[in-house]
Amino acid sequence: MTDFREDVNVEQATFGAGCFWGAEAGFRVLPGVLDSRVGFARSSKDESALIEVVQVDFDARVISYSRLIEHFWTLHDPTSIDRQGADIGVKYRSALFINSDQQGRLALAGIQQLEASGRLGKSVATVILPLGEFQRADEDQQRYLEKHGAGACSL
Repeated sequence: MTDFREDVNVEQATFGAGCFWGAEAGFRVLPGVLDSRVGFARSSKDESALIEVVQVDFDARVISYSRLIEHFWTLHDPTSIDRQGADIGVKYRSALFINSDQQGRLALAGIQQLEASGRLGKSVATVILPLGEFQRADEDQQRYLEKHGAGACSL
């Protein structure tokens, strides 16, 4: 984990966008993203499903949670139910795991704005779930695309 300075306002966000390798690479390029890790999350309300996620530490003085959500929409198909490209199953579901009531309100507002824009032509299938458990993936899965010189997940 990165050593954080005192002059930053570190917050954490967790996103399920299908292949966690691609999502991690997509978030790491944003100014204000300080660190990330991939793994599996489940909601405190649903003990059955583990979802592939990227967990992002960000400086809220540089980038907002709302801006991260806007970027999240560009990293995957938020209209697809339990599928991203060739990856099929509940673990590839589009999900916003929230850590607070404020993140919940911003996540809901983000979905409503995306729906209202009409740019997708379909309903948003992204679920908003309270973060219950995060299991970090093995070290060889962390920054996988960087380590292997790949720019995106293979479909």
